Amino acid sequence: MNTASASLPLGRRGLIARRDWQDWIFALMVVCGGAFAFVRYGASMDGYEKGILAFAIPSLIALGWFWKPLRLLCVLVGAAALLAINLYNRTPDSFGADLAAAEQVFLLKYMLSSQSAILWMSLLFFMATLFYWGGFFTKSGQTSAAEAIGTRLTWGAVFMALVGTMVRWFESHQIAPDIGHIPVSNLYEVFVLFCWMTALFYLYYEERFKTRALGAYVLLVISAAVSFLLWYTVSREAHEIQPLVPALQSWWMKIHVPANFVGYGTFALAAMVALAYLLKTATQRALIIGLIGVPAALIALILAVRFGAALPAETISGLDGWARKMGGVLGFFVVCVLLRDKLTARLPSLTLLDDLMYKAIALGFAFFTIATILGAFWAAEAWGGYWSWDPKETWALIVWLNYAAWLHMRLMKGLRGVVASWWALVGLVVTTFAFLGVNMFLSGLHSYGEL
Repeated sequence: MNTASASLPLGRRGLIARRDWQDWIFALMVVCGGAFAFVRYGASMDGYEKGILAFAIPSLIALGWFWKPLRLLCVLVGAAALLAINLYNRTPDSFGADLAAAEQVFLLKYMLSSQSAILWMSLLFFMATLFYWGGFFTKSGQTSAAEAIGTRLTWGAVFMALVGTMVRWFESHQIAPDIGHIPVSNLYEVFVLFCWMTALFYLYYEERFKTRALGAYVLLVISAAVSFLLWYTVSREAHEIQPLVPALQSWWMKIHVPANFVGYGTFALAAMVALAYLLKTATQRALIIGLIGVPAALIALILAVRFGAALPAETISGLDGWARKMGGVLGFFVVCVLLRDKLTARLPSLTLLDDLMYKAIALGFAFFTIATILGAFWAAEAWGGYWSWDPKETWALIVWLNYAAWLHMRLMKGLRGVVASWWALVGLVVTTFAFLGVNMFLSGLHSYGEL
């Protein structure tokens, strides 16, 4: 057989011929769903939104073909969101659906309204974390039923998060024509985005590398995000849907923010893998200095400022809060060091951990780079300049340079092991400050995101 002619069917086999009937049914369902969205909501979309939807259809098909568990997730989320929309539409008001139905219709009140779904997400993530940690106490060499339950609970949490996001998007459009927007516009909404996106990346790597032992580590950072989300909801009533400020009334937001959070999610995942690597390999002295000594020093510094200077009551309250948070971090690291044998007995090989950390950072860096470029275009449209050295922009650049240097040292100098892990763990601190610290302590053009 001619080699050239033989290679063509092989190429086609890689793209099309390997698809089974389930793949094609999924593709048809996505196309039908996209067509329904165009017909039902097209009048409310501008040209950019229609373009994004048109691009999302083949992208979702490709993702479903690439990773099959996504297909069932997409179908279930779509069905649940349509059910919620139908329940809302049964009680119309003068503009659209009556949002009071969220407190009157049983399924909306207890499961399918955006707030109910996000509360279910929070509970399921907490439960998943507990079950993953329970897996550490399964006898070595045995399959952990607790970790298997943790995986299912994590899938359930992702499902509820996506349902809450889709329904919140619909709810925002029912308030008034100029209020509806994709739910990625404030800290409440992006924390939900961070939780389900980070969890999805973990679930993919869990399946690919055939290990659930990292679930306890990754779910910890997600549970921390959920804890912040619940606190933020109670203290600021952040779940209330608000109109967009002028700077956010742009189609750039729809692509810039999700791209950013691919970076944030994978950087967080890489950091927790790095923590697992360090617990497995670092010396006891290094762990005590790095994981216990640093938080203890920060607590001492906070207390020194707290009691050594005349400060306003609001500042004192803030410092007390940070001392408690750092005390929690310190306590967690102490437990990790004391139980390191239990916490590392089921971990995969160091080579696999190192490879997973690299893949997560490489993927996150690619999307973070795209997000930074998109943010520059957005800034030019909103404020008249591509770059203004706003604190948020400056710290985004610091995050980008940090991971660019990490990848450079990896690819050019063979950075591996303990040093790479400490660097990735510190990278999460830098990223967290860029994400939250700037909002807490600095002001600028991004002040609409203040806590």
